[in-house]
Amino acid sequence: MCIGCSKVPSVSYNPWKVISVPTDSNLLDIAFTDNREHGYLVGSNATLLETNDGGDTWKPITLQLDEQKYRFDSVSFAGKEGWIAGEPGLVLHTTDEGASWSRIPLSEKLPGSPIAVKAVAKNTAEMATDVGAIYKTTDGGKNWKAQVESAVGVVRNLERSADGKYIAVSAKGSFYSTWEPGQDAWVPHNRNNSRRLEKHGFGDNGQLWLLARGGQVQFSDPTKPEEWQEAKFPELSTSWGLLDLAYRTPNEIWVGGGSGNLLRSGDGGKTWEKDRAVEEVAANLYKIVFLEPERGFIIGDRGVLLKYLPNPETTSSEAA
Repeated sequence: MCIGCSKVPSVSYNPWKVISVPTDSNLLDIAFTDNREHGYLVGSNATLLETNDGGDTWKPITLQLDEQKYRFDSVSFAGKEGWIAGEPGLVLHTTDEGASWSRIPLSEKLPGSPIAVKAVAKNTAEMATDVGAIYKTTDGGKNWKAQVESAVGVVRNLERSADGKYIAVSAKGSFYSTWEPGQDAWVPHNRNNSRRLEKHGFGDNGQLWLLARGGQVQFSDPTKPEEWQEAKFPELSTSWGLLDLAYRTPNEIWVGGGSGNLLRSGDGGKTWEKDRAVEEVAANLYKIVFLEPERGFIIGDRGVLLKYLPNPETTSSEAA
């Protein structure tokens, strides 16, 4: 009897290429400037890497900071202006595509440490901390205005939608909270079963998704945001966890997990297939980013990076 055997069908084409990155630090986020070839990776140990060829090769950048060991959690660009948020208590700002970075002074009374930053427009960015405090600047970081009256408490992770909504999972995975612009406070929500929550996020259509312990994926009801559809288990006989989910298109979804496990759905999460070629990558795949349908990356621990390469056959048939 094979407990670990997977009966999930395999993908017909593996679109992910392993990229050599000059670090074994944990990579945490990726962003590109308005130049499609020019981007940055950030991670633990103040890791900052730069690419000028669309993510095929990367070189390390060393910033002159103090002696603390900073963890760069988040990077975001709007045009040539970019931001990095990190722990403990760090926000960096650039207006010249990262040629130079300046440190933004933060109040000692800031609740928590910045873990997420989003460049919204010129001189405008949002920053969120590990206790769910959200701040916005419209003057290039000189002043920050609180967007919620009180923090939500220590969070496991926190995600922002394209239209400025936030969702956060509590540190113990026992509940989640939502906030949208105009609300005074976070709105708490109980999880809908006994499984601890791992991560929540937003689909392009505003639909919510969640990953829970034991390899569970669940999507909210498109017509009733407070209600959830039946839970799915893409791979029943699994002992590894699911760590992140991303939409490549409105119907194509990728889910990453522990030990190089990667799953794809082409029908919005109803059925799943497995990318077994990626199982050879000895890393937990914990962040999937699609900048657009044909531009994507998967980040794993210990310096692992995968780049999306479209299937030439599919691309040519779609073009026709």
